[in-house]
Amino acid sequence: MKILIVDDEAYARDKLRRLVAEHVADAVVSEARDGREALECIQKQQPDLVFLDIQMPEMDGITVASQLAAPVPLIVFVTAYDQFALQAFDANAIDYLLKPYDEARFLRALQRVSERRSSARKIQSEQHLLLNEKGRVTVIKLADIIRLEAADNYVMIFTSQQQHMMRQTLSGLQDRLGQGFVRCHRSHIVRLDQITQVLPAQKGDAELLLQDGLRLPCSRQHRDEVVQALAS
Repeated sequence: MKILIVDDEAYARDKLRRLVAEHVADAVVSEARDGREALECIQKQQPDLVFLDIQMPEMDGITVASQLAAPVPLIVFVTAYDQFALQAFDANAIDYLLKPYDEARFLRALQRVSERRSSARKIQSEQHLLLNEKGRVTVIKLADIIRLEAADNYVMIFTSQQQHMMRQTLSGLQDRLGQGFVRCHRSHIVRLDQITQVLPAQKGDAELLLQDGLRLPCSRQHRDEVVQALAS
């Protein structure tokens, strides 16, 4: 599990690092000393869990949480001030550690994190994608997905009802979609039962005609794979 510890006080970071080392197997721990550094680390490292101090110079922890883009990590706020508790839970925090906390209280927070991660894995195993947007989790059934399209560092997910944007690569999602989907282009994945025709195009490429009338590009590198998937 990738864990980010954010606190402007070195001894507070050291305490959390020690507790994590003692109780979290195979943890990869990094640190940030203020809110702006935390945002940079979260964007680059995409941690699973963030222990986030609230009172920090330049940018406080509540502001950091409000500015996170999907996928949003699990957050445990850590602070010496109990007046921020309501704001913390409004920011969809898993827990709120009030300094000075002891090892037993840390372990209770860790248990809540474990339960949330287990719940997320269970939902994922039941043929869903989880879209986490600023703490709001949307469950997208694979059966509802028509196609996916790459958009820089994001993927647009198209269902029959709406569109979703997930911070992920198309390759990163491909294995999670299963055999009902096929990659037809470097920027496109489509559900097999949505394809009605494979039409010839220039230079050995093709176009896929979908049930809704949309045409998707199919590169020659992927054409045989698409045809084989349709035939199987």
